[in-house]
Amino acid sequence: MRDIVFTRSSGWIPNVIREDGELKLTLGAGADANHEPRTFTFSIEEAHLAVIREDLARHLLLWSAVLPLCDAAGTRGRLDDDAAVALLDPILLSAPADVDALFQRIPWDRGRLIAHGADIDLLERGQVCAAMSAATETSNGKRAQEYHANRRRAERGAVLGPLDAAILRYTGQYLHGATVPKRMPDAVDPALLPEVMRVIATAEQACAGMRIGRDPRRGKRATDKRDWDRMASTVDAAVRRAHPELVDDAVRTVSFLMCSEAADHARSTPMEDDEEAAGGRAGFGESARKTILSFTDDKGVEKKWHLGGPRTATAEFWEFVGDRSAADNEVFTIEDEEMGEGIQLHFYADSIARVTTVHEGGAGSDPEYRVEYSLVDGLGGYRNLVSAFVRGGCASLDQHGSWMSDNAEFERARRQRDAK
Repeated sequence: MRDIVFTRSSGWIPNVIREDGELKLTLGAGADANHEPRTFTFSIEEAHLAVIREDLARHLLLWSAVLPLCDAAGTRGRLDDDAAVALLDPILLSAPADVDALFQRIPWDRGRLIAHGADIDLLERGQVCAAMSAATETSNGKRAQEYHANRRRAERGAVLGPLDAAILRYTGQYLHGATVPKRMPDAVDPALLPEVMRVIATAEQACAGMRIGRDPRRGKRATDKRDWDRMASTVDAAVRRAHPELVDDAVRTVSFLMCSEAADHARSTPMEDDEEAAGGRAGFGESARKTILSFTDDKGVEKKWHLGGPRTATAEFWEFVGDRSAADNEVFTIEDEEMGEGIQLHFYADSIARVTTVHEGGAGSDPEYRVEYSLVDGLGGYRNLVSAFVRGGCASLDQHGSWMSDNAEFERARRQRDAK
């Protein structure tokens, strides 16, 4: 038989129950192997209950000290009852100075106390009892998150000024640097907002006209890392030059915002528009001589493109790559069967091969092909090569890179490049 003897308005603060005639403190903490909350209980006395009822500060201090024991129990271990019971008298019944001394020796959950209104400066000085004089039953989790965020910054030597903090709040990254940034002007002190907007304007002017394209090699929604790095470096340099007082965290969050917005725009742009913005629109006009192209991947899947269809050849090819590319599928081919030529893209090696038919097979003989290799400089290099091939076939690739017919020579060149 279990009866609730005492509880507070916040359901997470430990309750007192009576189970089979015995008083116990019960609290939820941690999770089991199935991610369900765990519940821990341990015995207390009437004297402890009296303090818990009347003294919110002591109640919260006890909770803070018991939580590390719950964490130590893990997903399936038992609470160390002896250690939990040993905390009762020193925390609930001792003089404030003795409680302060105890908290210098034991682990305790600082964030829990801060969320319930503890004075941070007093906590930092070890005066835990005095710090809890204004404690509240209601919890403010954001206050604890901000405290931990500031501690993480302090541990790596980052000290925020008012404008730095305002910029991080504007992008939503004050608490978590890994959060995708967005524009949140309402989160900023109105007195600082004009200064924040001047920094943002500097970044926008620096990257005006720049873009981040999609990278189909890494999936349909992936974006080009080189474009991202280029934009980030440009924004970073401009903001540092115009606002040298800003710390690294503030500068990085601004460049992250610009890059994230550009990447989101790229993901929502149709592939045809993406190709045109990259300067690679092809498939009509100059490529009129090409009526059919065949796209294949390393798994034997094939897709045909026909002249006069609704999409350009390059857009259709890169869409095919985005759909099919994977860690075990990094070789893609474009073939013009009518002209007897094609290109093979090796994404795993940043290289390409162009294949042309020298002699058609016949009368029992196999066709003869000429295969030439070239190194490729990232996604931009691949885009240029694909567009050039679609416009003018293998002959148009002469001006793009250095082509080697000897495979051993090519492998040496590739190893030399990778060693740099």
